[in-house]
Amino acid sequence: MSAPSDIVARVRERALQESGELPARVGEWEVAAAERELGFALPQLLVRLYQEVANGGFGPEYLLLPLVGESRTAVAEYSPCEYWPHGVLPILDWGCGMYAAVDCLDPDAPVLLFEPNAGPEDWAEAWFTDSPSLAQWLNSWLDGTGWWEEEVMMAEDAPEPSPGPTPQGGSSPSSGNERTLFCTL
Repeated sequence: MSAPSDIVARVRERALQESGELPARVGEWEVAAAERELGFALPQLLVRLYQEVANGGFGPEYLLLPLVGESRTAVAEYSPCEYWPHGVLPILDWGCGMYAAVDCLDPDAPVLLFEPNAGPEDWAEAWFTDSPSLAQWLNSWLDGTGWWEEEVMMAEDAPEPSPGPTPQGGSSPSSGNERTLFCTL
């Protein structure tokens, strides 16, 4: 797997090739304000993407949401509730209610897929592990091997996100030593 610096450089290069012009990048104070509002720190690789590539507008298919700003942002979309886990930041809207989100409380920063369209009786069934880490997810995009790529999706042996994320670390308000994945209002 590529080092974070290599990934950021490759992402920036591809983003410039695809769009020509990128949104402005965010500064340290904007990241700090976002983290204060969210109530948790962002994974370092995600911070570097927003600071060194752009404030969204790049990435797979529908593009990463801006972190902060006037329009629709990752911070504004984040809303823990009965179906959205605390510490899981939406970074990309796939459409039709589906999101790619990063588990910011897990040191590996896995990318999760929220897919509510099957109408699950248990919201836990709407969550899938898309990639074990943000770095691997970005490499899948850069290498053209992500499940969302048409050629990959149509292949007989196409990879699919696996059901149910397994949360790592964090803490539950009730027990103090384990993380509750799904919150309640």
